[in-house]
Amino acid sequence: MTLRSATRRVVSLVPSLTEAVAVSAPGVLVGATDWCTHPAGLDVSRIGGTKNPDTARIVDLAPDLVFANEEENRPEDLDALRAAGVAVMVTEVRTLEQAFRELARVLVEGCGVARPGWLDAAEDVWRALPPRPPERAAVVPIWRRPWMVLGRDTFAGDVLARLGVRNVYADHAERYPRIPLDALNAVPADLVVLPDEPYRFTAADGPEAFPRLPAALVSGRHLTWYGPSLVAAPEVLAAALGAWGAGRRPGL
Repeated sequence: MTLRSATRRVVSLVPSLTEAVAVSAPGVLVGATDWCTHPAGLDVSRIGGTKNPDTARIVDLAPDLVFANEEENRPEDLDALRAAGVAVMVTEVRTLEQAFRELARVLVEGCGVARPGWLDAAEDVWRALPPRPPERAAVVPIWRRPWMVLGRDTFAGDVLARLGVRNVYADHAERYPRIPLDALNAVPADLVVLPDEPYRFTAADGPEAFPRLPAALVSGRHLTWYGPSLVAAPEVLAAALGAWGAGRRPGL
């Protein structure tokens, strides 16, 4: 799919891509989900959630292209858009390197803009990190009630591995398995990593469930988003993992 100069109106169903497009192709974005919170003050039509977008509303916006993701968006919604004659570009992001490739595809091929400087900066800062073996094993919850954790083949898991943290469920058959809390507390681990999205873990909501483990409270945007946040992500995440992963407890 090569749209380039023909792309004048874009709808994004992925918060990460919304930020990337808004920053790199100003004026092109006309619609985004309710969960697209960056950049701040984004003034576009809201079309519902990532899992329940208002497809009729999207069609009414007459986009040249809709950006989606194979994990975040439902095939039936994308099929409905295609059936209405809307072009859809579906991304797949399960590793950091894949994120870089897909971001270039979305922005250069999809939006028809020059490769942005922030993408080069993000690649440079991540590739400058020295190779390191996983030094600490971590449980990484993404939800509670029920408890769900990072499993195999995830972007966030790859990001953590590059920072020296091994996801203890990286070899699980599922990508986001539901694991009972007693099992999470029984697995050998050095820390629990608690992001503030999709579930908003805080110092008062999450660490108490893992009494034997140090808790690292991390920015979900820097752990799970692939976009301009990747430039600062290594420093932001390393600071959080260093502060909480070395034995300190929230509030101490």
